[in-house]
Amino acid sequence: MSCRFGIIIISILAALLTAPAAHAQGSAEATGIWLTQAGDARVRVSKCGGGICGVIVGLREPIDPATGKPPVDDKNPNPALRKRPMIGLPLFGGMQPSGPNRWSGQIYNADDGSTYVSHISLAGPDTLKVEGCVGAICGGENSTRVGR
Repeated sequence: MSCRFGIIIISILAALLTAPAAHAQGSAEATGIWLTQAGDARVRVSKCGGGICGVIVGLREPIDPATGKPPVDDKNPNPALRKRPMIGLPLFGGMQPSGPNRWSGQIYNADDGSTYVSHISLAGPDTLKVEGCVGAICGGENSTRVGR
């Protein structure tokens, strides 16, 4: 009986000691600063509400050449939000885990002022894949990590 008890204790200890290492290898971090595929914006992804959130933190052109002012969310369908600065604009909030290194929810597209069903996943340690669909038409792009 004592031999069986010892084997159980050793098995539990082995599981506890190896679990954090296995978890660290299999779970990548989406948090950090990501450059969009077009290179026109940097987005900070952070943990929030059990999921992840994304906010624009930088633009390739922080001043709109047409107006001489910082760009605003002028395509937003809500007139009250059309004067929001692009820097600081939330693109997605509360994307919830939907698989290993994958989150699902809605994402805002400031280019057309619409919100889409979206999935975000890590395609590698420095590649974030963002996918969205409008009806049966789906598309996606990869962002590159530029900071932590």
